[in-house]
Amino acid sequence: MAGVRAFVVAAAGALAMLALGLPFAGERAATGPDAAVASWAELLPRPLSSALVLPTEPPVILAVIAIVALFLGTRRDWTGVTLIVAAPSIAVALNSLVLKPLFGRYYADHLAYPSGHTVSLATVVVVLALLAPRRRTKAWVAAAGVLLVTAAGLGMAGLGYHYATDVLGGALWAVAVGTSTAGLLARHGRRGGGVSGQRGEPADRA
Repeated sequence: MAGVRAFVVAAAGALAMLALGLPFAGERAATGPDAAVASWAELLPRPLSSALVLPTEPPVILAVIAIVALFLGTRRDWTGVTLIVAAPSIAVALNSLVLKPLFGRYYADHLAYPSGHTVSLATVVVVLALLAPRRRTKAWVAAAGVLLVTAAGLGMAGLGYHYATDVLGGALWAVAVGTSTAGLLARHGRRGGGVSGQRGEPADRA
């Protein structure tokens, strides 16, 4: 993704996350769509909900990051290695230290908006889509990521971890951080201003 376009997408994601979260700032109960999604998700068997949430757990996320970083390292794609390591780290840190206290939305006894589990999973998905070498592959990665994040969101709602808007806010923040990190790296990295995938190919090649 070219640098300027990445920053435009990042800004849109960040603004959408802010716009979504502000009406719920300081709240402690589900309303409207959140209540409707929660009532449906709670009907899911608990083992199924737990399985849906599994991809968001830190050991799984860290394992995926390590595997991807190792693979990219063997191909000497140091820009890709930096992106897969830095983007999730930045997104989760800012989410925990800045955004959650800023919005102050609670689910039971914990700060909930944006969902940290969603941020970690969705940022990895965004990075994988950016690193994919061809548009068709990017589209498949993005589609699979949307399904994975949606399923995880249902699981978290069913288990009583998060509201649906927490999950959506986390996904928007992941897009903002993932694309902005890629944009910053593109300005100092690969020829043509993009984040490359395999064999040094530009990321936007069809």
